[in-house]
Amino acid sequence: MSTPLTPYLPLAVVLLLSGVLALAIPTISGLLGPRRPSAIKSTSFEAGSESSGMARQRFAVKFYVVALLFIVFDVEAVFLYPWAVNFQALGWFGYTEMVIFAATLAVGLIYVWKKGALEWES
Repeated sequence: MSTPLTPYLPLAVVLLLSGVLALAIPTISGLLGPRRPSAIKSTSFEAGSESSGMARQRFAVKFYVVALLFIVFDVEAVFLYPWAVNFQALGWFGYTEMVIFAATLAVGLIYVWKKGALEWES
């Protein structure tokens, strides 16, 4: 007997199995895992070096600006690959669109550079 939902049965099985595993693995490891708390294990871990300062300290805005710039230029790289693959099929229209896109990003980078957002010492 076939119903309209029969093709979705494998998907339902995978979703059910992943849900069961998502609940079972942490539960089983919590029940069976070793419990040996110590003062060293309770402290914050900072890449092998001693902890310094408070965990709730404020960061300079420049960290976030650099992160946003990284995301912008990372997105540019994501758009460059499919454009390069289809370069011949897109023709001059695709070339012009990419020049406009790259110019917009270049203007944004120049603006940020002139504003001093990339200067760490200030």
